[in-house]
Amino acid sequence: MGAVTNGIKGAFRVGQTLSVLGRTGLNWVRGDRPPTPKLLRQTFENLGATYIKLGQFIASSPTFFPKEYVEEFQYCLDKTPSLPFGVIKRIIREELGRPIDQVYSEIDPVALASASIAQVHAAKLVTGEDVVIKVQKPGVENILLTDLNFLYLSARILETLAPKLSWTSLSGIVEEIQQTMMEECDFIKEANNLKVFREFLLNTHNDDATVPRVYEQCSTRRILTMERFYGVPLTDLESIRGFSKDPERTLITAMNTWFASLTQCEFFHADVHAGNLMVLKDGRVGFIDFGIVGRIRPDTWQAVSDFISAIMVGNFDGMADAMIRIGVTRCTVRVDELSADLQRLYRQMDRMVPDDVPYEMGQAEDDVNNILMDMVKVGESHGLHFPREFALLLKQFLYFDRYVHILAPEMDVFMDERLTMLH
Repeated sequence: MGAVTNGIKGAFRVGQTLSVLGRTGLNWVRGDRPPTPKLLRQTFENLGATYIKLGQFIASSPTFFPKEYVEEFQYCLDKTPSLPFGVIKRIIREELGRPIDQVYSEIDPVALASASIAQVHAAKLVTGEDVVIKVQKPGVENILLTDLNFLYLSARILETLAPKLSWTSLSGIVEEIQQTMMEECDFIKEANNLKVFREFLLNTHNDDATVPRVYEQCSTRRILTMERFYGVPLTDLESIRGFSKDPERTLITAMNTWFASLTQCEFFHADVHAGNLMVLKDGRVGFIDFGIVGRIRPDTWQAVSDFISAIMVGNFDGMADAMIRIGVTRCTVRVDELSADLQRLYRQMDRMVPDDVPYEMGQAEDDVNNILMDMVKVGESHGLHFPREFALLLKQFLYFDRYVHILAPEMDVFMDERLTMLH
């Protein structure tokens, strides 16, 4: 029966999608003709969760998509209107299977945040603890699956009709987004990630970093109740000074914790943008949002480790050699040619982030994506294809590089003895 219901819902969703596309087409015929990139972004936003995520992927993929699309989709933010509190209460009650007031003494009806997949509310447990409740929006999972299957099919048809497009591997992109997004929909996985990371901090005697505690008795696949953290994002230098006498030390704690997780935890946090790293009032670093994590095989990690060491000493041949070991290829790759291309890219990067100019945080995400895509593009131009984990890893390294520019511009990352994993 469930399969039939899902099939009907899926057909309805495809109908909805076609209806939005039809309405957009009708407006075009009537003369409402914004530039194509803007029209596409507005259409994506009207289509909801999946397409908003897809828009963000376009915004962060300057090598896959034309510049004007990348720029327009920067406006495609994953902030969506909050659902009415009545709907949220109903979901919480259904998931708990008992009256809400037996679990929470209060829930703030105004959402702390609302994204395409879930929204977050502050609350207090009947036992007195301050918590946040992450609540999955109704029907999200079914919409994602239907949309992504529809997109995958469309991508395959497009690749068949226009073989030149297959270099972008549209269907591969859709598959990658599907894997990430379906994982984000399972809060039991996220709760387990939080517990595993907490265990890792305990085993490594790390008292300077922490993750929110999960309250399992009021968490399910669709709601996640966690300890509420009070603090500021890692990049809020002025506020950090109120909690920590040494912002540089705080950054080193965050980096050492993350580096240690690469070898001593079963996964690494794969989304360390500023919103997911907090400096708490007691000075500790709080890692939040474990919806996206990466796992890396020991042999790949050895090659990545060699890649980092080569970057540290500016050894482009070593970087090229490590990239060849990390990548998957059907042809012979010339180390010297790849090395020369990487050297050219590095000169551009040095020009892009001059050390004597104050760093604008708004640039950070764009720069990270640009450099990441350029490095991957250089590798791919030599016939290398990289596992998703490598791109995820590289992205986090680049985020940390940005934080050094903001919080500790005087620090030499490669020489600083306090960074344990780099020495």
